[in-house]
Amino acid sequence: MSLTHQTVTEFLAAIRSSNPTPGGGSASALTGAMGASLLAMVAALPKSRAATDEDGARLKAAGARCAEIARELETLVDRDTEAYNIVLAAYKLPKGAEQEKAARAAAIQDGMRAATAAPLAVMRACAAAAEQGVVVATFGLASAASDARVGLELLGAALRGARENVDINLGSVKDADYVARVRRDAAELERALAREAAAATRALA
Repeated sequence: MSLTHQTVTEFLAAIRSSNPTPGGGSASALTGAMGASLLAMVAALPKSRAATDEDGARLKAAGARCAEIARELETLVDRDTEAYNIVLAAYKLPKGAEQEKAARAAAIQDGMRAATAAPLAVMRACAAAAEQGVVVATFGLASAASDARVGLELLGAALRGARENVDINLGSVKDADYVARVRRDAAELERALAREAAAATRALA
């Protein structure tokens, strides 16, 4: 069963279990989805601070984009777990003959790339939602400022959690160019979210 089709109680029980999946990657994706959803909610509330039709249109567009990102992050809850299950399956491949060893090593590397790509996608989505959060914070309903702040905090936690998964998986990837490129991308995404979150927080003050 898809993780996102489980009840909250079932999902939490799955995380608490002794199984390695779902783990931090799926938890980060879900956290990001909640953050983006909160921003979408704030953007949709009536009595916004949009003073012009143009500002209102910007707020509506930002809310729609946050909702879209939330749905993307929802799919990444399962994608992260599926990717790591590929890694686990690769490690279980036979390694007797040299040909088997080579096939197993290649499968592990492919799995590690997939297991890195999923949390990196979570990072991108969280940074994109935080960018829209500046618009939501600027024009959204003033009395919902705490909801916007929680949304931004959740996005930050989700991105940092996803980066932990990116970094640990890169430790097993042998392609140095790929590792360097992903590390650069991850660092820039973290900086981007920090900038956008700071700007949104100033708008909420």
